[in-house]
Amino acid sequence: MSSDEMKRQAARAALRHLPDEGVLGLGTGSTTRFFIEAVGELVRGGRAYTGVPTSIGSRRLAEACGIPLLTDDGPWPIDVCVDGADEVSPTLDLIKGGGGAHTREKVVSNAAKRNVIIVDETKLVARLGQTRKVPLEVLSFGYRTTLAALSPFGTPELRLVDGAPLRSDAGNFIVDLATGELAHPSQLDQALQALPGVVGTGLFLGRADVVVVAGSSGIRELARKN
Repeated sequence: MSSDEMKRQAARAALRHLPDEGVLGLGTGSTTRFFIEAVGELVRGGRAYTGVPTSIGSRRLAEACGIPLLTDDGPWPIDVCVDGADEVSPTLDLIKGGGGAHTREKVVSNAAKRNVIIVDETKLVARLGQTRKVPLEVLSFGYRTTLAALSPFGTPELRLVDGAPLRSDAGNFIVDLATGELAHPSQLDQALQALPGVVGTGLFLGRADVVVVAGSSGIRELARKN
């Protein structure tokens, strides 16, 4: 089974977690693209859904799919937010931010009553940091000072696209912090968020209620233990 087919299956499986109508948080990334397209099909079939996109890209896709959208201002009565992840630990903690939208994703995730994460099985890890760096959104002002302040926690690298710094939808830089496997992700998250210049981290801890995993043997769901 191809990677895209696994992502499509995970996205489709997440539909069962949606209410009959309501406000949906629309994540960002290659897996959530399939989810947004599936929601568009439901809307065209008569379902009364309204979306809150987590990025300009997701907003454009949702508009193209005919999904009514709320403004970026908030507050939003989000029933369910569906998004992807770059890593998922056994306790359902996440690393997100491969697309550089993690700060907006975290705002929408925090506003949602329920968070459903859709991934393929390659995203499951024993510990966060095993396969991915920790994305950070940082102010462009004084960013070299921020990079220096990040150095005690790992190796920070400004994310570049065609030789230029990648900017978030808010105009900030994206930095990838190579930490290795994280024994205490919550401690790192608190320390990073305390640094001036850091706008948001890609560590999503205690936020996923359900993780829908697509693999070669089919779909399985992992639920957070209370």
